Order: sequence, then structure tokens, then C-alpha cells
Amino acid sequence: MGGWAIAIQGAAGDIPIDLPDERRIPRLNALRYCLDLGVSALKSGKSPLDVTELVVRELENNPEFNAGKGSVLTTEGTVEMEASIMDGKTKRCGAVSGLTTVVNPISLARLVMEKTPHIYLAFDAAEAFARAHGVETVEPSHFITPYNIARLKQVKELNRVQLDHKEPQIYGDSQTGTVGCVAVDRAGNLASATSTGGHVNKMVGRIGDTPIIGAGTYANHLCAVSATGKGEMIIRGTVARDVAALMEFKGMSLAEAAACAVDRSGPRGTCGLVAVSASGEVAMPFNTTGMFRACATEDGFVEVAIWPKN
Repeated sequence: MGGWAIAIQGAAGDIPIDLPDERRIPRLNALRYCLDLGVSALKSGKSPLDVTELVVRELENNPEFNAGKGSVLTTEGTVEMEASIMDGKTKRCGAVSGLTTVVNPISLARLVMEKTPHIYLAFDAAEAFARAHGVETVEPSHFITPYNIARLKQVKELNRVQLDHKEPQIYGDSQTGTVGCVAVDRAGNLASATSTGGHVNKMVGRIGDTPIIGAGTYANHLCAVSATGKGEMIIRGTVARDVAALMEFKGMSLAEAAACAVDRSGPRGTCGLVAVSASGEVAMPFNTTGMFRACATEDGFVEVAIWPKN
């Protein structure tokens, strides 16, 4: 096996090149911090499952990202968060949707994996499960930020549903959407975790790709994948599972499989993903304008970026 590796995504989308410093710099700093956190955890011997949960929790607690504290609002002005996590070695996984009070949805998803015979809990049942297991909860108002209230108001005025990562031009910004982390340790154990607030002005009850195993999140003995972008397209394309399937059945490398899965996901502007292989390779392809992303490998490679390198 190769060495450890980790990759993080903070959403792919129509991110303008002139993104203001006050919107760009805090997100890049947060990605660097989370990358350092994940690398330190891997070096200390923590499992990839622990590492991906740790990193995603940190992103959920940062209002700059559309997950947890920074979740965007539904058409009713409410928050409905979702998340999933998967262990590659065992293929055990957990997912949650429709959360309104849980501070860290990714940790609840892991509890579903570890404390129930099921994979997926949603809405009132997921909230009740959280309370029964002492998971930290707060009033729904905790997640509703002035920034997202303003975004919802503007989108309603435009009379359209807005993707989680696409900003009305008046703001000159692109709010980050889905957050995710994938990791592999020196023994080749893999894990993936993804969390989101969804789309601005989404219908109440809408579920995207993030909690769907095989769409937004997947891990097996070959790779771990976390996808971001247009959820309905990612679900139709089973994007995360496609990466693993192309490696397993077509013999593709991680880079080839990840690029192929993104290319096949739909037209330009559809999605991006971060992935790691059991041998410590990293891939971060996207067909959108940009993708907030970061990665590090044991051989010293580090990247923190938004737009294509060229």
C-alpha cells in the first residue's frame, strides 16, 4: 500500500473569478485549517472514518459553508440538513436528512451506522434518534444566518430555485455548498463523509445526493469519493459509485475513473468530486467554473485551490 492521503471539498459551482476577498479568503483559510487538522489526525493514527467525521464536523461549524451552521434556506425559510458517511473496508454506512436542530449532522449519520440496523433515517425520526442518543441540538434559529435570509429573499424575487453554490449576481459571490472529506491511511483503509444544507429555495422535504450512498458519498476497498454539484444529476449518474465501478470493472486508475465519472455526470456545470485511492492517490476533478478543494499526501504534495490550475 501507499501512504496516507486526504482530500476536502467545499462545493463545486459557478464561482466567479472576481469572488471578493471577504468571501474567498475565509473559505480558503478554513480549508487549510481543516486540511492541517485531518493530516495531524492521520499522522496520529486515527482511522479514516474518524478523520473524515472530524473534518466535516469542523466544516459544519463554519458558517462560510453550506452545511450545519451555514446551511441555506428552504422555500419556507427553514433549514433541512443532510449528511452521510461510509467506511470502505466494511461498507458500513449511515445517512440522515431533514435535520433542523442537530448541530453536526455527520456525527448523527455515523450514529445511524453504528447504533441501528439501518442505513438512513430522516426528518422527525432522525431528530428523535438524535435526542435519544444525547446528540447536541439547538433551536433551528441557530442555523439561520442574515446572509442566507437575504439570499432567500432575493431568489424568491427572481422566482427560481437556486443551487446551493450559485449566487445572484448582485452579491458578486458564490456561496459554497456541499462539504466533504475523503481519507486513506497507510494500511489502505478508506472512508468518505459528506454534509450539506441543500439548495437555496428548495422545496421542503427535498433530498439531494449528499445522503444517497453511491451518489454523493461512497467508499470501498478501492477508493473513497465525495461529490458536490447539482444533486439531481449526481443521483441520476450515481457519480460516487461510478468512480469505484470504473476502477473495479474497467481497470481504470483513480484519476481516469474520477475524470470519467465527472464527464459522464452531465453537461458542464454539473458537478465535481474529491477522491482518494487505497494506494494513496488523490483526484479532484470538476466540470464547473471552480471547486473549493484541498488535499495532502504522505509524499508531501499539498494543494488548496478554487479554480482550474491552468
